[in-house]
Amino acid sequence: MRQLSRRTLLGMTCAAMASRAADESIIDIHQHTNYSGRTDAQLVTHQRAMGVAKSVLLPAGSKYGLAADAGGNDTVLELARKYPKEYVFFANELPDIPETRKVIEQYLKLGAIGIGEQKFAMDCDSKHMRLIADIAKDYKVPVLMHFQHETYNFHIERFHKMLEAYPTVNFIGHAQTWWGNIDKNHSQPVMYPKGPVTPGGITDRLLTNYPNIFGDLSAGSGLNALLRDEAHAREFLKRHQDRMLYGSDCSDRTGEGKPCSGAEQLAAVRRLSPSAEATRKMLHGNAARLFKLT
Repeated sequence: MRQLSRRTLLGMTCAAMASRAADESIIDIHQHTNYSGRTDAQLVTHQRAMGVAKSVLLPAGSKYGLAADAGGNDTVLELARKYPKEYVFFANELPDIPETRKVIEQYLKLGAIGIGEQKFAMDCDSKHMRLIADIAKDYKVPVLMHFQHETYNFHIERFHKMLEAYPTVNFIGHAQTWWGNIDKNHSQPVMYPKGPVTPGGITDRLLTNYPNIFGDLSAGSGLNALLRDEAHAREFLKRHQDRMLYGSDCSDRTGEGKPCSGAEQLAAVRRLSPSAEATRKMLHGNAARLFKLT
């Protein structure tokens, strides 16, 4: 058998290491500046501790800090410019004020790659949300929406109308009511349901029937959806592996251990994923494709 030279072996080792690094590269699609008072330096430390290669920063609107004192458009732009290899950003604004289009377009022109987190008290298919979808359509960017029964983006049962009206706009579902509705028998007022899941809920059907909807796995709601019924979670991730996007949406300072829902979600996805290929999709590939990231 032909022996390989030391240089060849070294080259093969480096290539294998590079391939592994690419496979394990993580895109976190859901983080905030000033999250519950966390500093930018603490956020950077947090993301690096989790092994995140690139983070998507979601700003608050001008009159509402997303119930977490999250920073606005200027703060995410500043951090992304300071660490351009590690951070990208969305644009955001309340949908029902006169400045909506002007503000969102301003930051899209400055490099924002999406709109959100849309977390405001109105019907999910209202004329105001249609304005957001119109802007997204014009600029060819996705919209991330926080669904929370009778609090934000009401009436998820009607959201299919938006998906049908805007087939070229990609939407990303997030939060308690989005994840509760993986279950066909979900009771809408319940924010963190427990116990076995019956497949075929609103969220499950939307992901099955519409190519322009994705799922943001972040926060306690996303983690709860996987851990409440792990047998269901394995099948759900297998079924929707091309639409799942890893996000952390956690405000802790360390990025490690049980206090960090982002780190817990990473562990859950890796453990419950149907294959290494599916894991790569959910932690990197799907987001890279959706947001046109490298």
